[in-house]
Amino acid sequence: MTDLQQTAAPADDSDQTTQVWPGRPFPLGVTWDGSGTNFSIFSEHAEGVELCLFDDDGQETRIAVTGRRAFNWHCYLPGVGPGQRYGFRVHGPYEPDEGHRFNPDKLLIDPYAKAIEGVVDWAHDANVLPYIPNGDDEDADFEPDDEDDSPAVPKSVVIDDAFLWEGDRLPQVPFADTIIYETHVKGFTMTHPEIREDLRGTYAGLASEPAIAYLKDLGVTAVELLPVHHISDESFLFERELHNYWGYSTIGYFAPYSEYAATGRRGEQVREFKGMVKALHKEGIEVILDVVYNHTAEGNHLGPMLSFKGVDNAAYYRLMPDDPRHYMDFTGTGNSLNPVHPSVLRMIMDSLRYFVIECHVDGFRFDLASALARELYDVDRLSAFFDTIHQDPVLSQVKLIAEPWDVGPGGYQVGNFPILWSEWNGVYRDAMRDFWRASASVGDFASRLAGSSDLYESDGRDPFASINFITAHDGFTLRDLVSYEHKHNLANLEDNQDGTDDNRSWNCGVEGETDDPEILELRERQQRNFLTTLFVSQGTPMLLGGDERSRTQCGNNNGWCQDSEISWYDWHDNPEAERMRDFTRRLIRLRREHPTFRRESFLRGQEVNGSGLPDVWWFRTDGRKMTARDWQHGEAVLGMFLNGEAILNPGPRGEEIEDDSFVLLFNAHAEDRIFKLPRKRMGVRWELELTTADPGAEAGSVAYDAQTQINVTAHSITILKGVE
Repeated sequence: MTDLQQTAAPADDSDQTTQVWPGRPFPLGVTWDGSGTNFSIFSEHAEGVELCLFDDDGQETRIAVTGRRAFNWHCYLPGVGPGQRYGFRVHGPYEPDEGHRFNPDKLLIDPYAKAIEGVVDWAHDANVLPYIPNGDDEDADFEPDDEDDSPAVPKSVVIDDAFLWEGDRLPQVPFADTIIYETHVKGFTMTHPEIREDLRGTYAGLASEPAIAYLKDLGVTAVELLPVHHISDESFLFERELHNYWGYSTIGYFAPYSEYAATGRRGEQVREFKGMVKALHKEGIEVILDVVYNHTAEGNHLGPMLSFKGVDNAAYYRLMPDDPRHYMDFTGTGNSLNPVHPSVLRMIMDSLRYFVIECHVDGFRFDLASALARELYDVDRLSAFFDTIHQDPVLSQVKLIAEPWDVGPGGYQVGNFPILWSEWNGVYRDAMRDFWRASASVGDFASRLAGSSDLYESDGRDPFASINFITAHDGFTLRDLVSYEHKHNLANLEDNQDGTDDNRSWNCGVEGETDDPEILELRERQQRNFLTTLFVSQGTPMLLGGDERSRTQCGNNNGWCQDSEISWYDWHDNPEAERMRDFTRRLIRLRREHPTFRRESFLRGQEVNGSGLPDVWWFRTDGRKMTARDWQHGEAVLGMFLNGEAILNPGPRGEEIEDDSFVLLFNAHAEDRIFKLPRKRMGVRWELELTTADPGAEAGSVAYDAQTQINVTAHSITILKGVE
């Protein structure tokens, strides 16, 4: 291990020198003040730190960082400003058995870098592993490597934080009114014919007029973006000529991913990202980021050294207590970040606050959130992670969404997150998929349709704590859900072994593509059934982007490495896509116009507000009330009365809310069913709002008197609206 250089001289010993001042320990990362830049990096166990500056020719100047306070190593460089590329080399013991893996021959990305230029160059001869690789030798990491890897490692970049927001304000759409659209920055616009070719697949592309006009026309209120923190591909993907498309491989928690930028990679990506948020806000659309604070791109003990592993492995990662050479892995990726450590928890909070305060982001969806709540080993809803967020005056006011599971023991925690949190409701997803293939009880179906009070009410949360979804990025698209029963993932080059086998799907009689008109019509109807169910359910709906266009991945249910036409939107003219988009837009308009479908309190099944009728009433095909036996053993057919005069919560100005009442008739059976409408006390007359059996039928085109018998087509939904 080399001694620290005590002068600020280039690595090649030329005559260039840089003036160095002591600087400040806080804030961490880099701070340009107009005259120079302060650098600060946390490392509890380091014995020395070098700051490495790179010029446009790649020449490196190393500067010994001698200031150290509260384990933050710091210095100030006058005259250094935006655009300066830099990295760190951290000195200390290389003792894998003790959890330490310091290697100053490896250039490190600043954990607080706000911009990172480019990606790891896996094609370069430089070895980004901290050890000498030796085939499949599991003990290879004991021998440190002394090769400089700086040519292959992306450089951190000093930026100017200034941005002209022009009075931008967070839309602050109430959660009860929120409609989330999960999408991908690149995939959404990559083939869009109306977007300039140089902007496709970028932040600027998503901010373009055609992209935003599409979202506005559809009616969604928020985009939930797959990870945009800077990522690093896995080396084996490079060898397979694939890329990590989803982005759950973070290496920079403050830096927007540079490869989604059209304007540049030396800080321009930050301005472009902010510009995208600003453009979406201007049209009232919120931006929610999918964030990955549970693991990093550095893998297990044999993984690369890019940042945290070399800065302070024992602090940043959760190591096995009795074997600190190896990592605790609650994520299935080889490592778990260590939010139990105060400085790591601070980094997570600083990252979140940065994106809210400086980038105006509206909320976050936390990937594998259970991993963040593990204090010692078990998931703890009273963990420091939750406590810190709840007391934070900034973060406690934005949308907080958990993916409430990880791969560790006891990791499935749907319904167990604390107040202020909403959750991806995996129970909802499974029940709805099962119902529409006639494999779930109507009791389970009704519980999810009504907002999952069994999961969220007892701890003081509201229906919108349930993020309802049928499909998400992980798994089949909606079209594939009704076209495939088995995964078809050969394109991932893992012999179809990756991806779940628990799809809960029904292919309507044929696996994959077909030209059978009856099957094609049934598949479209099933898609409409799922979409209708989603948008009339109590809770917060999340639509997988592209489902409104019948997007297919050809049966691939694990497109994480498919940065290709498999994952990108298909914007070509397609009658099926246009029909599905029109129907989805109609459903979203129905939900937005009628508060009875987006209540802020759980349904009780009893009279409220003196209306004389229950807020919800469930009935059989004969028009009679459901019995206990019907709930458990009845066929997949159900009637639902929603009382629009029994909405408990007032409007924004304290006004009483009254809405139309609705009858919803669900038939997941393979044969038509005759429903008898409820008695007059529920409503004297009803008119058609929509039916999934005939999407072209106009609202109000047919009317029915109370107790009239109505035929509901097999595998369909009919919605009726009460008429005064």
